[in-house]
Amino acid sequence: MLDNYEEFTDEQRKIIEQYVTNTSTNIFALRNLPEVIKGALFSRYSRSSLGLRALLLKEFILNDETAFGSIVSHRSVESDEKNEEQSVAIKKAQNFYDRILDGYGDDSIGELGGAHLAIENVSMIAAKVIEDSRIGGSPLEKSTRYIYFDQKYEGEYLFYREPILMTSAYKDIYLETCNHLFETYGKLIPILTEQIEKEFPKEPDVSNVAYTAALRAKVLDCLRGLLPASAMTNMGLYGNGRFFETLLQKLNCHNLNELQDIARTSHQELTKVIPSFIRRAEPSHKHQQTYAKFREKMDEELKLMADQYASNIEPLSSPGVRLVNYDLESPVKVAAALLFDNTKAGLTELQEVCRKLPQEDLARIFEAGANHRENRRHKSPRALEHAEFTFEIVADFGIYRDLQRHRILTQSRQPLTCELGYYIPPAIIGTEMEQEYREAMEKAKAVYDEIAVELPEEAQYVVPMAYNIQWYFHVNLRALQWMCELRSSPAGHPMYRYIAQEMAKQVCHVFPEFERFFRFVDYDGYELGRLGQEIRTEEKLKNKS
Repeated sequence: MLDNYEEFTDEQRKIIEQYVTNTSTNIFALRNLPEVIKGALFSRYSRSSLGLRALLLKEFILNDETAFGSIVSHRSVESDEKNEEQSVAIKKAQNFYDRILDGYGDDSIGELGGAHLAIENVSMIAAKVIEDSRIGGSPLEKSTRYIYFDQKYEGEYLFYREPILMTSAYKDIYLETCNHLFETYGKLIPILTEQIEKEFPKEPDVSNVAYTAALRAKVLDCLRGLLPASAMTNMGLYGNGRFFETLLQKLNCHNLNELQDIARTSHQELTKVIPSFIRRAEPSHKHQQTYAKFREKMDEELKLMADQYASNIEPLSSPGVRLVNYDLESPVKVAAALLFDNTKAGLTELQEVCRKLPQEDLARIFEAGANHRENRRHKSPRALEHAEFTFEIVADFGIYRDLQRHRILTQSRQPLTCELGYYIPPAIIGTEMEQEYREAMEKAKAVYDEIAVELPEEAQYVVPMAYNIQWYFHVNLRALQWMCELRSSPAGHPMYRYIAQEMAKQVCHVFPEFERFFRFVDYDGYELGRLGQEIRTEEKLKNKS
């Protein structure tokens, strides 16, 4: 590895060291720079003979056109006046940055800068739409198993008051139903907590902190199905510029007012930090307008064809998981790909060789790729991506909410309705709570059915999370391995544990030779599944203190 070949004067070094982690070695990180500068710097970097530090100094810091000093100098100042000065500086420099970004004609330049965006007080429905955009973005959402959702703000439960519903004849029944769902949720929390405490009392060697956390998770996992899809959640979202541009373009075209509002406000805020990367998502921009036209025409025609060809097909009658598509050549493709890096042969020729191998020889190849994994965090080789599977799932919206966030897969869902039945937690069945739970579900269904006749999309907001939804996953073996091993862990929700276990079982049934790749799938059942994780967390905190 070469030492740093660039030389700087003492004065230059003092300037540069404010923005890089060191000025002498050939590996360093950027710091104290806004995203608009980092993105433009890296994009220019790809076509410059200068090192990054010299480029930063020559073409950015010492270039009046960039307004570098005005942008950077106010980053630590919080006053509105200074923030306004910085905003003006960014706008002044915008032509410079846009010229750099546009000059390369490559959309991947938008991946060189990013932003952290907080999206608060949005519905569960909106959160799912946002998380549908998965490449280049990392979402983190408020959890229904650690946070009580029955708090009020200014005397009202926190759910989205959809503007069309609030100006329609359905306003009163919408508000009444959502309030009733929250009231039932809050009322059942202490009753269910007491019941589970009696069934699974704290062991003497378990701390109160760990037990209380596991108990809360168990109770809230059971009752979250009562929350309507309008329930407010908070999201933290990090993404690169390309991710945000695509996300905003999609949200701008969405039929729900809430998503359009989120797009508009997000664009306003992102313009303050990564303006060059998201300018094409401005509603008046030609790219946004042509994209909107494409989406409108496509959706219109596909809806007509769906009505023509699929209107008589009955929906799936019960919850479950089914493997609907896979390639019988998957073992051959995975084995050949496992060998590829260590040969000089072509992939086609390796596949032909593997196709003729006896099962015991194929097994030796798979074992070499699987046997030395010591835990689920040991990622398997990418050769496993040559096997792909499509699953169709019917499960409650809460479970979909948990599983949808996995990024390396193709997934799509049908609208949220009350037509596929709902989930009742086993802990409630046969108790005095069951009747109240069922009454809340049936009341919500009646109101949904009434609203959906006129406003089917807006009616989704009143649907409780316990109601089932139908979706599909198309996923490769490597991503499936990760998801099944992660989501079957004892700390997980029992229903998504079941789905993860079932996916692994169905793949292993079709391809027994792949069972070795699912060695860390946990098929056991747990009553207070979160307890072990809470104990380990507490022990880690004690060891650090």
